[in-house]
Amino acid sequence: MSNNIEDDIENRETLLKVKNLSKIYGNEKKEALKLKKSGLTKDEVYAKTKTTIALWEVSLEVKKKEIFVIIGLSGSGKSTLVRCFNMLNKPTSGNILYEEKDISKYNKNELMEYRRNKISMVFQNFGLMSHRDVIGNVEYGLEIKGMSKEERHKKAKEMISMVGLEGVENKPINNLSGGMKQRVGIARALANDPEILLMDEPFSALDPLVRKDMQFELLTIHRKLDKTIIFITHDINEAFKIGDRVAIMKDGELIQVDTPEKMTSNPKNDYVKQFIDSADKTQVISVKNVMITPNSLVRLRDNPQIAIKVMRESGVSSAYVIADKTKFQGVITLDDALRAQRESLRLSDILIRDIKTTSPDTLLTDIITDATEARFPLAVVDDENNLKGIISKVHVLSSM
Repeated sequence: MSNNIEDDIENRETLLKVKNLSKIYGNEKKEALKLKKSGLTKDEVYAKTKTTIALWEVSLEVKKKEIFVIIGLSGSGKSTLVRCFNMLNKPTSGNILYEEKDISKYNKNELMEYRRNKISMVFQNFGLMSHRDVIGNVEYGLEIKGMSKEERHKKAKEMISMVGLEGVENKPINNLSGGMKQRVGIARALANDPEILLMDEPFSALDPLVRKDMQFELLTIHRKLDKTIIFITHDINEAFKIGDRVAIMKDGELIQVDTPEKMTSNPKNDYVKQFIDSADKTQVISVKNVMITPNSLVRLRDNPQIAIKVMRESGVSSAYVIADKTKFQGVITLDDALRAQRESLRLSDILIRDIKTTSPDTLLTDIITDATEARFPLAVVDDENNLKGIISKVHVLSSM
């Protein structure tokens, strides 16, 4: 993620704000609170009171239109937290503010309105109705809202098409694969046009290949619809792949919230570091973190003698060629420059133009094949084709 994107998210309006949120299960809540405040761990509190501190003093902000990922091991509190966002779990203490209004203080009608129109949820086990076909499941929420049959049918078909299930509208749910069922769940959640989409480990029951497809599908849908997505997972690679920002939880407490790149470079403590050490770094690190400045750089207007001198001084056999204002043109080799000198050719006559390029914000995982197969290190260029650096197979592999 580029600094510009990080700044953009930071400057966005806060949509959901969580302040000092705690959730406690059991009969000895007051005693559990007292013991926890005295410094005991979650397990120590439970041993003394048989009371579970599922969440403890969690504070965070979710920005508009971001994918905010919450990650943690089993028992970390991530699913408990996400269910507080739609009040399936009522917090013991603390506040959840949606557009600056505390949802825990909503009356019955306000909560119903919030759940129907502002927030939707996609579950791990799909949560579909087996007695309805695909379109019947997708339009269910619209039916509850009282939308006319024709209208809800049209909206449901749009969502079915968006998730790649066009043509299976009338299939029974039980005839679908796991990946297709999850697509139906996403389509149903999106049909209500919610501001926030909650996703509680939605892909964990899918096989690895289908899971990768669904991750890509989610990013595509997010790009099209610009929804705010709060995504729960226990997989650090999944978190870093799809998350604009990632929150790590442990024993009901929030440990760190950051972008994948910042979390990788500055883990808050050893627990976060252990989590990150298990991640595939190529899915976190961008090209800009690894690229280098080319040793040998010449301008298109230079003559072959200058190019030969630059390459010999740098001890290399090729050079990257730019026009005025650093616009990338291509690569020349020392052999070709020597031939150009003999035959009175210009650099443009010997320029190799079909050079692979990439952008500074591309993840390393997306260029491994190109970097491995390319004859020359990849040229790193910005949106206006200005040369920013180069990256070779050696740089990619060493970063792994």
